[in-house]
Amino acid sequence: MAMQEITIDDVTNEENQIRQSIYSLLAHLFRQAPDEASLAWLATLETEGDEQTAGMAAAWSVLKLTASKTSPSQAADEYQLMFIGVGRGEVVPFGSWYLTGSLMELPLALLRQDLRRLGYERQEDTKEPEDHIAALLEVMAMLVEEESDIEQAAFFNRHIAAWCERLCEDVKRAEPAVFYAAVAELAQRFLTIEKTRFTQRPW
Repeated sequence: MAMQEITIDDVTNEENQIRQSIYSLLAHLFRQAPDEASLAWLATLETEGDEQTAGMAAAWSVLKLTASKTSPSQAADEYQLMFIGVGRGEVVPFGSWYLTGSLMELPLALLRQDLRRLGYERQEDTKEPEDHIAALLEVMAMLVEEESDIEQAAFFNRHIAAWCERLCEDVKRAEPAVFYAAVAELAQRFLTIEKTRFTQRPW
């Protein structure tokens, strides 16, 4: 029986599928609290593969365990306290806030220019500005799907790299954070790997 040859393109495609899935998962969790189905899926998630460093593997394990011990109502309450609150939550998940100390500032204007150039528009039912971390992760998932390495690097370095690690640290330190501390640890591990990817490779 002839063995199927595995090419560099096959490996790259599999890697990009994994990256896209992680971007999409993190975007979903930062966009809204997980429901019962999402928590159940996370609690039974099996991850494997050479793409995981020891840190990523540990972060997946903690998220899986935390999801198994979190109810939908607990997740909803935590999300409310973390990101919404009364007036504002414990953490303000917007790029402009981290880069300038205020909302709706120049980083958002520059982001909107890039989004228009890429052909992306905010959905009418979306209330948050486009520099919400969930929106940025959603864009990265789409760029990975389109397999545009240059656009991925440019977008990540311009709109995410400078502040994503500080956001994750703030989430982990926040008093209400239990489930979202695990989410932030996974996000920080993954985004740090991505940051290295986009600064070391010659695009």
